[in-house]
Amino acid sequence: MEILKVITMIQNLIHFSLFYVCALSSPTPSSPPITTTEEGPCRIYNSGRSADCRGRQLDSVPQKQLPPTLVKIDLSQNKLNAVYAADFKHLPQLHTLSLKFNNISHIDNDAFGSNKLLEYLDIFNNTLEEIPATALASLLNLKQLYMSNNLYKHATLADSFSKFVKLQVLSMGGPLVMGLRKADFQPLKNIKLQGFAIKCSSNLSYYEPGSLEVIQTVQMGFDMAIDQQPNALHHMLHDLANKTFSVIQFRNLFEFMYYMGKLDIFEGLKAITADKLIFHRGKFNENLLRMALMNLQVKPVKKLTLQYIDFARSPTFVDSGAGSSITNLALDQLNLWYISNPDVLRFDWRFTWFKKIKHISIQYVYFNSVPCDSWPEMEDVEILDVSNNRLKDEMIFNQRCDYRGTMPNLLTFNLSTNELVSLKDLSALTREFRQLQVLDLSNNKLGSQEHSQSCVWKQNITHLIAHHNQFTSEDLNCLPTTVQDLDLSYCSLDQLDMTYFQKATSLKTLLLNGNKIKFIPSKWRSQSLQFLALDGNSFGLISKESFQDMPQLSRLQAGNNPYHCTCELHAFVQDTISEGKVNLTDWPLNYRCYHPEPFLNTFISKYFPSQVACDIKLVVIISVATTTAVILILVLICYIFDLPWYTKATYQIIRAKYRAHKEKAAGELETFTYHAFISYSHSDADWVRDQLLPCLENNRNPYRLCIHERDFMPGKWIIDNIIENIESSRKVIFVLSRHFVNSEWCNYELYFAQQRAMGKAFSDVILVVKEPIDPNSLPSKYCKLKKMLSTKTYLEWPQQANQQPFFWAQLRSVLGKPTMTRERMHSLRKRNSSLGDNSFVEEKMSEVAIPEADNGIKPQKEVVKRNDSELSNQRQIPMVAE
Repeated sequence: MEILKVITMIQNLIHFSLFYVCALSSPTPSSPPITTTEEGPCRIYNSGRSADCRGRQLDSVPQKQLPPTLVKIDLSQNKLNAVYAADFKHLPQLHTLSLKFNNISHIDNDAFGSNKLLEYLDIFNNTLEEIPATALASLLNLKQLYMSNNLYKHATLADSFSKFVKLQVLSMGGPLVMGLRKADFQPLKNIKLQGFAIKCSSNLSYYEPGSLEVIQTVQMGFDMAIDQQPNALHHMLHDLANKTFSVIQFRNLFEFMYYMGKLDIFEGLKAITADKLIFHRGKFNENLLRMALMNLQVKPVKKLTLQYIDFARSPTFVDSGAGSSITNLALDQLNLWYISNPDVLRFDWRFTWFKKIKHISIQYVYFNSVPCDSWPEMEDVEILDVSNNRLKDEMIFNQRCDYRGTMPNLLTFNLSTNELVSLKDLSALTREFRQLQVLDLSNNKLGSQEHSQSCVWKQNITHLIAHHNQFTSEDLNCLPTTVQDLDLSYCSLDQLDMTYFQKATSLKTLLLNGNKIKFIPSKWRSQSLQFLALDGNSFGLISKESFQDMPQLSRLQAGNNPYHCTCELHAFVQDTISEGKVNLTDWPLNYRCYHPEPFLNTFISKYFPSQVACDIKLVVIISVATTTAVILILVLICYIFDLPWYTKATYQIIRAKYRAHKEKAAGELETFTYHAFISYSHSDADWVRDQLLPCLENNRNPYRLCIHERDFMPGKWIIDNIIENIESSRKVIFVLSRHFVNSEWCNYELYFAQQRAMGKAFSDVILVVKEPIDPNSLPSKYCKLKKMLSTKTYLEWPQQANQQPFFWAQLRSVLGKPTMTRERMHSLRKRNSSLGDNSFVEEKMSEVAIPEADNGIKPQKEVVKRNDSELSNQRQIPMVAE
């Protein structure tokens, strides 16, 4: 862009001015070193071809460390006092030697005798009292020689300098050179130089006309003060007449006082052709500047620079009101940098000297206002640069000024690095600049919402540079919508307002790097955008959908963000790279993972998530398949282990316990009524009646036993009777046989006893094996019984009569001693007798009454049937459905 060219031009001028300080720096260092050695005071690099000995406080040349292969040596900024013949004798390939900023007062005549290939020699700023002509005589390949700022008193060159036919750049002189004579530079009359710089005393005493007449150079530099001999400038310019230069620079032309004479000392400029004229430092008053500009009107240069000038008004100047004397100054570029007094802008109280200048750059002048009459005068200005002036809105924009028709040719307006706040004022100022294309507002304080409303811009601005401001997303709506290139980097933006970007239909380049943007809008439409910079923001997610409505996007710069390494990010990168339509300009070095923590600082190019993690379809298929498999396995497990039955039984326990809790709350107290609850099958009822009950109940200390035929409470649920009586018994005796495992109700009783034992101890469960049972033959729902038979000691009913007394003794031992008194036993039997001596509960459940396990019908309440036929047959035990 044009503004970048302007900045480059400024930098080039500053660099050139340094040359005319007579201290041109040494050539740019060569490519990065291949090998480096620092065993001595010097750093040897570039495969032994270069040596860096700068600033090592050396008082002599370290000959032993310098290899003979050296081509370049830098010994500047040391304490060398002399250069001897042996110092560089072993370096025949030496091309470049820098000895500046030392204290060298002597150089042997044959110091460079072995260095025939030497092309660059810098002995600037030493203490030589004479030009070392003899030592230099053998250096016929010299191209650049810098020997100014030494202590020699004359600038006369020896005849041997005439042999330096390859010489291109020569700087010479010093603070003790009091003047120049005609014979000083005669040896150079046949040598065409690229650059020549002469330094003389700050108190020039004499100048012989014709001293510089023999100099043939493209760039000319003077570093001398003519305060005491101002007429010397007239003779110098006369010696340069009819010559063409790319640059002429005067440094410290008047160092101590302003020129008060009436003689036009710049008259000689009329006869000189120069591309650039630079006045660096020194004192200028109004009259002296007028003299220079009036002569430049006649023989104009293309570029004029005044930098670091101490400017003052001329006390003798009288404004006659007849108009400015400078009305025809035609320049391609005028640079006013670091001027001490902003009055230089209207040195003759007018701005007419700006009329025919195409490019004006005013920096570090710190003017505090732009008068209304200045704008119409700059009618030919194409580039106006007023950066770095601390300008405020009211300084640059005056509501009382009429800007209509002003700046008709202005293309580029640079207002960067000031203190501007209002976008509204800037739009009002530039609204009448009908040719304006480039506007630089960077490094200001723009972004106040109060000053970012009702902006009306000229519809021709194509480039807006506004980085380093303080914008909010709402402020974007106050920017011109005709831009093609927009730089909003480092503006503290945390989100984007899509309203503006929808209006900016011509936008091709957008720079948003260095902001605080937290997310990228998913539907960002921009039909013309070609380059987008989003690096250095705060978003962690980016997807292809964000840019799918940007058909022209070809370059994307989105590195240095705290990326969440996810499948979406991986898919975006892979798709972008594989398609090749969009070029990630900073890939892959600037793309690293920030989250999750295990991948911190991992290059995204090395992040490869598994296909299962990223393929949604595959994840759904696997999830459905896994869920189906789990359901099938659970169904199979339920079928194998009879889980529905256990679920029903548990439900019945919970219901029974709930009803018991309610009864207890109503005042019924829970006590251990029985020593043991007997669980048995109908087929084993005779053995229970004839063997078990008589042996335990009909003795001196009888046990109180609970059997369902006799002791279940009429009118209660069967499940409630089972649970309540098991809970009211200290022990539970299971009479195990092949019939037991086939009984549904025995299975319930076993399960309830196990649930009771979980809260107490399995020692309350007594297993009596009436007939041998193989545990492996038991159904799956008897898994607990299998385990108990395998791990718990059980009592086995002996078939031999002589072993049965021992069986009963073991059973009594397991049951423990009866704790009920005879009175309690009597009261209980008395209560039973009132109901009938052998009252019993009809079957636990007949085959008709007991529903199938899976028919969903609740067991009905069983009612005790009492009639004379049943009471008369006390030995008869009813059938139990199994």
